[in-house]
Amino acid sequence: MIVTIHPSKVTGSILSPRSKSSMQRACAAALLRKGITEIHKPGNSNDDLAALDVIEKLGAVTEKQGDIIRIQSHGVQPVSPQVHCGESGLGIRMFTPIAALSSRALEITGTGSLVTRPMHFFDEIFPQLGIHIKSNDGKLPLLVQGPLRPADITVDGSLSSQFLTGLLMAYSAAGASGVEIRVNDLKSKPYIDLTLSVMRSFGMPVPEVINYERFIFNAGKKETERDVLKYSVEGDWSGAAFLIAAGAISGDISITGLQPASVQADKAILQALEAAGGRFVFEEDELHVFCSPLKAFTFDATECPDLFPPLAVLASYASGRSVIKGTTRLAHKESNRALTLQEEFGKLGIQITLAGDEMYIHGGKPLSGGHTRSHHDHRIAMAMAVAALGATGPVTIADAEAINKSYPAFYSDLQLLGAKVDKHN
Repeated sequence: MIVTIHPSKVTGSILSPRSKSSMQRACAAALLRKGITEIHKPGNSNDDLAALDVIEKLGAVTEKQGDIIRIQSHGVQPVSPQVHCGESGLGIRMFTPIAALSSRALEITGTGSLVTRPMHFFDEIFPQLGIHIKSNDGKLPLLVQGPLRPADITVDGSLSSQFLTGLLMAYSAAGASGVEIRVNDLKSKPYIDLTLSVMRSFGMPVPEVINYERFIFNAGKKETERDVLKYSVEGDWSGAAFLIAAGAISGDISITGLQPASVQADKAILQALEAAGGRFVFEEDELHVFCSPLKAFTFDATECPDLFPPLAVLASYASGRSVIKGTTRLAHKESNRALTLQEEFGKLGIQITLAGDEMYIHGGKPLSGGHTRSHHDHRIAMAMAVAALGATGPVTIADAEAINKSYPAFYSDLQLLGAKVDKHN
């Protein structure tokens, strides 16, 4: 699909999308919890749907009832020899340790960019946990057979925190006691905070955490079983970051459904916006973002790398040279985002230079219209769409359907805010 975004002013109020980070973790916890779970305000992105399919393959029974998904589970009891995680990096890294709680041989697969992403940590760690593992030279597909037996291990946290999320949930479900997971150089700590928060919500035993370097499991009592556990999915700060950028550069808007006290990493978009001189205010559960002149800013996105695309939009409209740190976190996303942002924003007349772990964005000049492509990366597609709002001409985005991975209603929501959007198949 090709989408054309015309220069537009945005205004009005919009409901934030649901957090796929929260939704996918809730699906995993509902699978591990023996009983009935109701997930309220569920997401419907491709990654969310893939997570539901995974837990069904691993034995859960799901039923959609309006704005509620009802999940009944007896734990991990696979009903299929193959588990497909779609194109979800969190899905593959979180669900593989959980699937390995079973003694059944399973093939774990994915699609798109996921088949090229490194998965060598499974080969390194799983044998230490009694799991048979065979990968395609450190990539998908993975052949695994448990059951996982919790043991003292040390994992590398510099690539992603997602594997640790899966291990924490699997260890807890396996009744781990007297063992610990040591982590070297953990990145994206807020995502681990989210994992632990979801585990607590589902009554799962949670490890003692020491400096995000040691996760110590001791015999913990599970919460008394409830007939039905109800969990409401948070609004998504990752998707809302693009709406926030849209308001900051092209109009005054309000966003509902976000939690000010959320532990989601991408809530840090507000820190960046403040550093750029942007204006916003929370009133109860509504975030108001006001269009105003922006100045160059410096921001460290190491702990929240998914913010790079909306930050690039803000920096493009900020006068002067902005510096965003943490580019080494971008190599293994849906695309190599540092290079992709440099290429696509260059088509709109914005110079982006890369040096070491830093990205320099030279903003303040009018953005031109142009022809861009998403590189099949949902966040690149959304960044180009928002950047187009204040450009001097229309911007086309090839492979624009990439947004379905996380925020299927994105273009429709832009239209609701007043943006002119043309879609072509």
